[in-house]
Amino acid sequence: MTAQGARAWAALIGFLLAAYAVAAAGALASADAATVYTSLDVPAWAPPAWLFGPVWTVLYATIGAAAWLVWRRQAAPDRRSAITWWVVQLALNLGWTPLFFGLGAYGAALIDILLLATAVSVTILFFSRVSKAAALLLVPYLGWVCFATALNAAIWTANG
Repeated sequence: MTAQGARAWAALIGFLLAAYAVAAAGALASADAATVYTSLDVPAWAPPAWLFGPVWTVLYATIGAAAWLVWRRQAAPDRRSAITWWVVQLALNLGWTPLFFGLGAYGAALIDILLLATAVSVTILFFSRVSKAAALLLVPYLGWVCFATALNAAIWTANG
């Protein structure tokens, strides 16, 4: 393996670790998330608690891989902005779980997730200017965040 190849693999691992670090921090902030979730008044269309872990596991992999695809395009003019927005959305993602599960602040969590949906949308826009594949990898994430936004709003309304 060349030094450039080793650097590329190291970067992929770094982006995946960053994404999964957010997941791990969320898990620590919501150790009793399943108990909290099942105690809430949720809409009939709410998924079961066990579904969130597998969905997020896949989404965090796509989030990390998408950033890596953008990072690899060293000469792309929008690369820096794209990675900056990726960091912004990841920070907003990190903030949601402690707000919702840790503090039970469903209204504040709703504001955070609305900002997250916006940041993911902007990230997709910038990623599309650098790598169409990277942008497409984030589309399921945006879909899930939009669904989670509706669920957060419904839970806040029913439990606020």
